[in-house]
Amino acid sequence: MIAQLKDRLKKNWFLLSIVLAIVVAKFQPWIGAKDGPLAPEYTVKYVAVFVIFFNSGLSIKTEEFSKALYQLEVHAFIQLFTLGFIPVFVKFLIPFLTKLGILRALLTGFQVVACMPPPVSSAVILTKAAEGNEAVAIFNSAFGSFLGIFVTPMLLLQLVGTSSSVPVSKIFNQLFLTVVLPIILGNAIRRNFKDFLDRQKIPYSLIGNLVLLLIIFTTFCDTFSSSNFEMDKLSLLQIAFVVVIFQIFVLTLTFNLSTNENVGKKLRFQPADTVAIIFCSTHKSLTLGIPMLKIIFSQDPNLPLYSIPLLVYHPTQILLGGTLVPAVHRWMKKEQKKIDNAVDSANEIYPPSEA
Repeated sequence: MIAQLKDRLKKNWFLLSIVLAIVVAKFQPWIGAKDGPLAPEYTVKYVAVFVIFFNSGLSIKTEEFSKALYQLEVHAFIQLFTLGFIPVFVKFLIPFLTKLGILRALLTGFQVVACMPPPVSSAVILTKAAEGNEAVAIFNSAFGSFLGIFVTPMLLLQLVGTSSSVPVSKIFNQLFLTVVLPIILGNAIRRNFKDFLDRQKIPYSLIGNLVLLLIIFTTFCDTFSSSNFEMDKLSLLQIAFVVVIFQIFVLTLTFNLSTNENVGKKLRFQPADTVAIIFCSTHKSLTLGIPMLKIIFSQDPNLPLYSIPLLVYHPTQILLGGTLVPAVHRWMKKEQKKIDNAVDSANEIYPPSEA
């Protein structure tokens, strides 16, 4: 019993750490607030954000791209769905959600989530666990992250807007220096020292998660140190419910589309491709999201409220995905067996000519 509890805590340490970081920030906000001992206006704004994306550049295995490069229909479906359909759909959904009385800043945060690209890790891990097309998942998670650096800020500025006191040119300059440049540097180092880095067994995920926790902690410290901050608990529960229902909806939609006679079948999607599609198309990146929020909405007092839907979305996508893995795996094996049997039957009727 104790061993099982330890195993669960070990697996979910990051999610528990997020909760702990917010609780500590609530009761001891001076630690991570602006002008506090952690000096987030320097350590987070410049150093932490640079480190998190330099780390991403080092860890992204661009050499895996060649394995899935030519499955253009699958890539187009995933990227158009996650960076096209979802942001636009949520934009039309928000006026209806407003009628529920949910705090406007939380709904803005929901729109922010919709504009995020797929994450580098969780979609790949779940696709691999279900024995889906791992190469497609790796390609689209990595490519989506690169694409998101440029597409996500434009979507946010177009669909959400930002503080008028922050010029758009300044936002993109800061994004280049703290997001694009470190990823390029990290990936350049990986390409030149790949074998050396692989031998070092660097814990990229752990490093990224720890830096991300620092960013989350200081964001909420700065917020709770302000006397103007109030959080509507009912709105918080409502947005959490909306996020869960939304994820179930998009998971179901991507599965139905990718297996539909007029979409998936015509685009020649295989069962293993569908597994990668449902995870890569619906997951959103916390790693890119939190730092980008701090850059684009740095002058907005509602910044922590904007980040809450993303903090809810992240664990939900992992929990839902993990729950679905066994069922998705069984479905994929069953469908692949049907395809294999059909091929065998066709070969019996029309045996391949011998050279």
